[in-house]
Amino acid sequence: MELLAFWVLGIAIGAFGTLAGIGGGFFLVPFFTLVLHWSPQHAVGTSLFVVFLNAVSGSFAYIKQKKVYYDAAVRFSLAALPGSIIGSYMVQYFSGNSFHITFGIVLLLLALFMVFRSSVKGVEENFQKESFSYNRPLGIGISVIVGFLSSILGIGGGLIHVPAMVYLLLFPAHIATATSHFVLAISTLFGAASHLLLGHVLLLPTITIGTGAVIGAQAGAKLSLKVKSRRIILLLSFVLFSVGLRLVWGGF
Repeated sequence: MELLAFWVLGIAIGAFGTLAGIGGGFFLVPFFTLVLHWSPQHAVGTSLFVVFLNAVSGSFAYIKQKKVYYDAAVRFSLAALPGSIIGSYMVQYFSGNSFHITFGIVLLLLALFMVFRSSVKGVEENFQKESFSYNRPLGIGISVIVGFLSSILGIGGGLIHVPAMVYLLLFPAHIATATSHFVLAISTLFGAASHLLLGHVLLLPTITIGTGAVIGAQAGAKLSLKVKSRRIILLLSFVLFSVGLRLVWGGF
């Protein structure tokens, strides 16, 4: 029954994570630490590996939909790699309380930012990859930070990347989620591999949840065709705030 519950959880995480372009680690890490009482190292390592499987599956679906903006995806992926490897080694220095508080504050700040900026309108209808331009140095700098935070917190990085791409780099929301998912697939590969070598990945839960996430990611990519960008952002903000508040409260 526990494995079945893990599998269903993976489907839900895969669908929502792909829909929002965030991977799903924002829920898995608190679940592993608060409900299952795993160590931060095991929670982050297992979560990041599941995020990797989710990201690979979702990326293939978004590639078929031709939503991935490769000019940014390749640059951001390469920029995120060094931080993702370093973060996997730094996580061992986080105690239980400091880990919860840090992770919670990050989620609260992101949730508030996204709520206040949720009225910003995208340009999906007029988006043309050939003529679109963005601040490349800023995007690369953000990706370096994202790679580190995603690996040390096990959140995959999309929680930061998607808002940054939408509000700072002015990407259309649906293009941002698809491109972010592609970046996740590349950056989390090395972070997840580092956690695996360090013994932070619990294999049976990872395989069970990951299998569900692969299936759910396909459903999430299809659902993204029908859901408006602002609704995705507001729903994500609510979830982030709830989880962040619980983590900070538990940490203190």
